[in-house]
Formats: sequence, C-alpha cells, structure tokens
Amino acid sequence: MSFRFKRISAKLFSYFVQGLLLLAPVYITGYIIFNLLSSLDEHFYFHFRGTGLVVLLAIIMVVGFLGSSFLAVPVLKIFEEGLSRLPLVGLIYFSLKDLVEAFVGDKKKFNQPVLFTINKENGIKKIGFITQSDLSFLSLDGDVMVYCPHSYAFSGEMMIVPKSSIIHLDIPSSDAMKMIISGGVSLTQDK
Repeated sequence: MSFRFKRISAKLFSYFVQGLLLLAPVYITGYIIFNLLSSLDEHFYFHFRGTGLVVLLAIIMVVGFLGSSFLAVPVLKIFEEGLSRLPLVGLIYFSLKDLVEAFVGDKKKFNQPVLFTINKENGIKKIGFITQSDLSFLSLDGDVMVYCPHSYAFSGEMMIVPKSSIIHLDIPSSDAMKMIISGGVSLTQDK
C-alpha cells in the first residue's frame, strides 16, 4: 500500500509541476500586461478598460508625427541644448535617448551579435553585441566596443575587445538577446 501511495503521489506531483510550467509564464505575462493597462486607465481617469492604452498610442503617434516635421527639429534642438546644461537631468535624458535609439531607432546598436574569449587559459567565452566598431577616437584602432547584457536584468558590461578575438554569430540579434537575457535557458534551437 505504501509503494502504491508513493507512486500515485509522485505522479500527482509531476502533473502539478507540469501544470505550473505551462501556466506560470502565461499567468505572469497576463498579470503584468493587465496591471500595465489598468494603471494606464487609472492614470488617464478612464472607466473603460483599455482606453488608456488607445490614448497613449495615439499620443505617441501624434508626437511622432509632429517630431518628424521640419518645425520640430529646431524646437527639439533648443530643448536638448537646455537639458545638456542640467548636469544630472542631461545625463539621464541623453543616456535613455541613446538606449531607446539603440533598440528601435534608425541607428540600431544591438544588431551585431558576437562571441569572444574572456579567458584563453580556460576557454571561457561571452556573447555580446558590437556597439562601436571604430575606436580611433580612443587611439584603439584594433579594438571594438562590445556590450554584454546581464541575464534577467536591465544592466550589462561594456568591454573593449580586440577585433581579432571577435567571432560574428550567424543568428538574429533578437535570438542572441533572448539567449543572453534568459541565461541560456531560451535557445534558438528549442523552437
């Protein structure tokens, strides 16, 4: 009787773990999206769910339209010159602007995934993205700048690596980023 109980409880536990693996990512993703949408609705004081998202998208598109006009360029330039004179505010603004442009702007920076060795003795390698390929302004002609994001974090390391140590990866940059952010758990071949 004891053996049968252990076998049944082990089977029930395996079903529980399998259900948790299937439901947890769906629930957590839904929870985050639901709370973001709810906070948008509360922020704009709308009573209908999802209205805040529609208004926010409309505001972003109108600002984008106005920002692409010839009149907005001088206004933005004056605004940014004023911000550059404010020590902490300018640092935060321009850092965030560069980060957003690196992901979605015309000058995407995380589009060259590379592999490089950080410890030749033990063969330890790291995956990152070339962000600057010309470092002549630092008198480092044979090197490139590589950004290596940390797993499960909004941080990373910037490294200067010899061009000869770089191996370009033949995978989409989105797959490389997903692999790095997940700590190697999410691999492209698992699809």
